[in-house]
Parts: sequence; C-alpha cells; structure tokens
Amino acid sequence: MRFLAIAIITTLTLSVSPAMAYVGPGAGLSLLGAFWGLAVAILAALAFVIIWPVRRLIRGRRRPTEPATASPDAPSTKQ
Repeated sequence: MRFLAIAIITTLTLSVSPAMAYVGPGAGLSLLGAFWGLAVAILAALAFVIIWPVRRLIRGRRRPTEPATASPDAPSTKQ
C-alpha cells in the first residue's frame, strides 16, 4: 500500500508540465510587500502581548509608595 502511494505521488510529481505563466515584477513586489506587511503586523502584535506584563511590572516598581503618616512640617494642600 505504501509503495503504491509513493509510486503514484512520484509519477504525478514528475509528469507535471510547466504552466508557461508570467508574473510581472509589479505583481511579485506587491505580493511580497503584502506578505511582509502581514508578517510584521503579526510579529508586532505578539511582541506587544509578550512585553505588556513586563512593562506593567517595571512601572509598578518605579511608582513611589505613599507615606503612612503625613509629617506635621509638610505643607498642607488643603485650603
């Protein structure tokens, strides 16, 4: 069974005739540009999803803690 499948696949692969089609440089560059744009957009989205929790952790560490009690010498903001 496996030999028959390999023989059929090999026969079909070797018996393919050329399509004699021409793709101009404009269509090829458009296709490549669309592919690269899509790939960059997907990678950027993944990078932002991965980096977002790390940025939250860094911002949380930078945020100063509020003092537990206000000192009497501190200027009052109430009027």
